[in-house]
Amino acid sequence: MTPGSTTPAQRRRLFFNAFVMNTTSHIHHGQWRRPDAQQHNFNDVETWIDLARILEEAKFDSMFFADVVGLYGDAEADYSVYVNEGLQIPSNDPAVLVGALAAHTEHIGLAVTSNVFQQHPTNFARQLTTLDHISKGRVAWNIVTGTQDNGYRNFGYEALADHSERYRWADEFVDVTYKLWEGSWDDDALVQDKAGSRHADPDKIHKIFHSSPRYRVEGPFLPAPSPQRTPLLFQAGSSGPGRDFAARNAEAVFLIAPTPEIARQQIEETRALAVSYGRDPHDITFHQGLSFVIGDTEDEAREKFRWYQQYVSADGYSAHSAIVDKAGRVYPADTPLSQIDTNTAKGFLEHLRKHITDREPTVGDLAVQRLEETVVVGTPEQIADTVELWQAAGVDGINVINWVIPGSFQEFADKVLPVLRERGLAQREYGEGTLRRKLFGQDRLSGRHPAARYRGAFTNGPRSWAEAEQAALTSGH
Repeated sequence: MTPGSTTPAQRRRLFFNAFVMNTTSHIHHGQWRRPDAQQHNFNDVETWIDLARILEEAKFDSMFFADVVGLYGDAEADYSVYVNEGLQIPSNDPAVLVGALAAHTEHIGLAVTSNVFQQHPTNFARQLTTLDHISKGRVAWNIVTGTQDNGYRNFGYEALADHSERYRWADEFVDVTYKLWEGSWDDDALVQDKAGSRHADPDKIHKIFHSSPRYRVEGPFLPAPSPQRTPLLFQAGSSGPGRDFAARNAEAVFLIAPTPEIARQQIEETRALAVSYGRDPHDITFHQGLSFVIGDTEDEAREKFRWYQQYVSADGYSAHSAIVDKAGRVYPADTPLSQIDTNTAKGFLEHLRKHITDREPTVGDLAVQRLEETVVVGTPEQIADTVELWQAAGVDGINVINWVIPGSFQEFADKVLPVLRERGLAQREYGEGTLRRKLFGQDRLSGRHPAARYRGAFTNGPRSWAEAEQAALTSGH
């Protein structure tokens, strides 16, 4: 397929998400110093309310909030570079901010990143259900397992858990949330019968008696089911264990592939894995992260990019791309990837090996990749052509990465989205209903998703831990 080879009526439209973080310097470091940048006002809720209104008017599908709970790099080294750059410190909790945005928007989805180790799954599930109620079904969860030693230390652990162990942890965490979201309440349990003085039916609200190595949760879930029950599930892992986890659990996968061909490989591998787990290959959508430099002419776009590069912080990109060994020490930038043994960023390293094939890639190449490989420079028509190439590789959506807030998104809305709409690649109006309905045509998770097995699973379940433990012994679990 080549750009323009199909008519708008023949194309499936793409999804467009605004990739943001409640901090000053998220991805493109140094840009906050520009006179037109407002992301340094991230503490002001009006900054985000105004941006949400811009995005909703432009018919973006969602605001996707990244998050971290610790510093990058060596947990025991000097961290002044992160503080000097505003590189994700200071940063605020996106779940709290999304509560405010939900009250000031009507259609746009609101995706929250939360790490599986940063709180107990029962409390987290309750927070997300509350947000789904407030937003009338527009919340998504980006499931992450963490990459920073400092983040784990902030929550009482000695060091970053092993890469594979982190995904086993995630399996336990999501299993608890699925039981609470999908199984604890029957659909018609909430009666609210004033005349009959009967608020809910106790026979339709169930304890879950979950027991696993990390969690012991009795239930029942305190919130009543929200419009989606389980929020839309994003996931961003691109390593082998990450793809496997996505194949079993994700509905939307966030990619940062350096080329469409590498994206195609990850998409095809993940879809094939999904089929092996009993899911449909299109139960999962894939969303590529891209930055845009837009000009009315190609020369203007390239001149604008040169101006952006005047504000680039090499220190910021290098610090963000730091790779640490299993003892937590940072590898020098000239370290060949063949000498790397790390628990972090395995997916990024795999992408780099596939992308640079004429020489041995180094750690320093990661910083270059962040700045150059996923940046599209050109006119709106040229940008639309490039977006079509990503779509041809199997991508379902684009996570638009900003240089500045709100200007990057306003410019994309004003100049690029109209061209994309003409080609049938972007929506003109929002569909009705929840975020999941907008993406998949239904409010609830597909019956093929592993969470669906808990629907009705506790209706005739145990009434005590003793009964639950006996049942587990009988079943061999």
